[in-house]
Amino acid sequence: MGAFENPWGLLHSRHLLLYLYANKTVVGALLGGLAMVETTKKIIHERSSSGDLFTYPLILAMIIGRIGCFTSGITEETYGTPTNFILGMDLGDGLRRHPVALYEIGFLALLWVVLKAIEKKHHLLSGYRWQLFMIAYLSFRFLLDFIKPHYSYFAGLGMIQLCCLAGLVYYSKTIYKIFTNFSMLTTAYGK
Repeated sequence: MGAFENPWGLLHSRHLLLYLYANKTVVGALLGGLAMVETTKKIIHERSSSGDLFTYPLILAMIIGRIGCFTSGITEETYGTPTNFILGMDLGDGLRRHPVALYEIGFLALLWVVLKAIEKKHHLLSGYRWQLFMIAYLSFRFLLDFIKPHYSYFAGLGMIQLCCLAGLVYYSKTIYKIFTNFSMLTTAYGK
């Protein structure tokens, strides 16, 4: 998915495999991993959820990864668009830019706290911690990418945004439950 963020770079790459290897995105990893795990579970007829175990370690890993993105400045393509916003920072090219890596670190830390608060109040059914994480993260990344430079495919949306929307469509049943009857996600439902 990361390689398709810049289709012109992909088409004009002198080393296609290197270009594909060098252009990665965590959204692609999350959605690709989800697709492969769900496909494998269907093949082996596994019905139990395993994503809950990975939620908090993954949030921590993503925070650490975004620290690396932030310290790379503009040499790593995870910087924001130029801005006059009070939080704008010079990331190495003389322009004040949105420090999107810092925004993401803040969001992930807040998401950790919110998920813990939800779990303190509700006992979530298996799989819903992961689903709440994915829904929150995909929604955040969809919005965040409006302030990141990207090639627009449709209606001003980049590849990552389109993939975030696809992921949110995949989770649409859970999104519906969140807004209509949250208790359907907890063990208290139906008792």
